[in-house]
Amino acid sequence: MHIWKHFKTITKHRFLVMGYCFKIGLYRQGFMHDLSKYSWTEFSRGCRYYQGNRSPNNAEREETGISEAWLHHKGRNRHHFEYWIDYSADPGCKTVIEGMRMPKKYVAEMVMDRICASRVYKGDNYSSNDPLEYYRNSKDHLWFVHPEVKKELEYLLTMLAEKGEDVTLSYIKNIFLRE
Repeated sequence: MHIWKHFKTITKHRFLVMGYCFKIGLYRQGFMHDLSKYSWTEFSRGCRYYQGNRSPNNAEREETGISEAWLHHKGRNRHHFEYWIDYSADPGCKTVIEGMRMPKKYVAEMVMDRICASRVYKGDNYSSNDPLEYYRNSKDHLWFVHPEVKKELEYLLTMLAEKGEDVTLSYIKNIFLRE
């Protein structure tokens, strides 16, 4: 059990995201970000599967075949596209379920979340390319993400990688969230 290490990791992440959300004007989302990580369902598993260099949800999933912490987390946090999966209203839909359109404020929070997760896990080795690289490594498994959300996320993460944080955060605050 790594109670203190896990607590420090999730708290560091949460406060980083809060600061980034404040920079783009998402104050309420900054305050509320990832509070469910302190619930017993998520916290206890995070302590048990803590490794320090990646999400404990992956280790839980590898050992048990399922991550109860992740299932709890994604159902309570709108900045994850998995929260937005629903049955299709289109009777011709081949998959029955599909990704719904996320409001832009949650897409923006998702970008802040990815920046900060990369910062926490990469430490001093972080670069603005890391969130895009992480996304690209999982892209083949994201068939359920709404096409517009996927397009926006790729655009913003590519901007981050190519133009840096200052330009990207300014764009999100002044253009993306106002469209």
